[in-house]
Amino acid sequence: MTEALDVVEFLLTARVYDKHQDLDENDLPPAHRIALWADDGVQRPPKTTEDAVSEGSGVDDPWDAISELMFTDRDTFSGGISLVDDEMAFDWFEERADADRIHDNPALAFELGDEFGVDYEAAREDNRPVQADPQWIDGLLTEYFDEDDEEMLDLVEVRSPSEIDVTLDDIVLTEEQEAEITKVAKAIEHRDYLATIGLSEIGKLLFVGPPGTGKTSTARGLAHQLDLPFVEVKLSMITSQYLGETAKNVEKVFEVAKRLSPCILFMDEFDFVATTRTGDEHNAIKRAVNTLLKSIDEVSLVNDDVLLIGATNHPDELDAAAWRRFDEILSFPRPDEGMRAEILEVVTRELAVDDFDPAELAAETEGLTGSDLRLVLREAVLDALVEDRTTLTQDDLVAAVSDFEDRDHLRNLDTLEEAIDDPENGDRGTTSSDHGDHDHDHGETADGDDRADAPHAGHDHE
Repeated sequence: MTEALDVVEFLLTARVYDKHQDLDENDLPPAHRIALWADDGVQRPPKTTEDAVSEGSGVDDPWDAISELMFTDRDTFSGGISLVDDEMAFDWFEERADADRIHDNPALAFELGDEFGVDYEAAREDNRPVQADPQWIDGLLTEYFDEDDEEMLDLVEVRSPSEIDVTLDDIVLTEEQEAEITKVAKAIEHRDYLATIGLSEIGKLLFVGPPGTGKTSTARGLAHQLDLPFVEVKLSMITSQYLGETAKNVEKVFEVAKRLSPCILFMDEFDFVATTRTGDEHNAIKRAVNTLLKSIDEVSLVNDDVLLIGATNHPDELDAAAWRRFDEILSFPRPDEGMRAEILEVVTRELAVDDFDPAELAAETEGLTGSDLRLVLREAVLDALVEDRTTLTQDDLVAAVSDFEDRDHLRNLDTLEEAIDDPENGDRGTTSSDHGDHDHDHGETADGDDRADAPHAGHDHE
């Protein structure tokens, strides 16, 4: 019966949308909207083909689910499914639906809200906006970028919020990180107010910390939560083989973000700007870095609707010119024992684990990042599948931690080379370092010692 209810809801939503011209795409649930989208919007009347009904309702065979209902019909020639008696369909639906279902569908809240005690405006406010849909982003790209601009889009990766598969609920954040995300959300909500009081130097964040600590995931999760397009660029990738083009590439990246605003512009590998600190860099690269710093100065969350987030694994390499471009520096340290336990609980949410004790595992994984812990879980799952098991045990996870540590020592290639050159010391080379130093080439950025020359980076949780 649930499948029939889902299909009838989809058909009623299409009928209500067609009936009330004041309704727009933001009154449709995202799944319905995506299924009914045609060219540059949802047309009237919407085409409820069998494929569209299946996609929008999530029911594989929608006609089979409702074929016995007297108020439905199928056109085998056109492949359309329709309602032949609206009043009967509404009566049937109202007897089986509940307030939560109506709240999640603004179009039906507009039509039936009084009967279910659901406020239409609240339902519309809570509905994911059309600007979060991939079709909307594709439309903007088509509208704002012609064939001459294709090279501009090659420099970035653009994702709609609905295409981002990580949410902030999937990430364990520190109190400081949570507080900063709350401030950013409020700044975006009250952009007009900030503009009226002249506070435009806001919305430029720098995430610093070793690899695997959640910098990119947090930026993506923020885009998902705020329903903003996510424009990602790795700064090392915009360095053109024609050095004179690199500065132009920097300008193009910011142009893309401004055309797609409101959006998040995420610039990974921000230590690219460290090239200004060496005297032997090519002048074209130096010009590109200066262009980057100038572009950061000129972009604004308040004026341009662009939230800029930079990320670096090497904050110690950034000079003062880079630091002062950001109004907030947010530290992403290696998780402490308590955070590791929380991460383990998050990454095992969809799994069955007998005798699961995240605290025990957290105590045995000092120095491991969230990314490392996900790799540990992956290995435990695969090892269990080899034995045809889909339920893990605590022993599986403990063994996976041990295996991960053994493999992780192999990252120290210098030690391996020494072992080859000096067989007598070879055994010592792969076992002497504690697993907490497994990422030693980046680990120094997490403890703050190397940031003494960068006083803005005083957000250390360790």
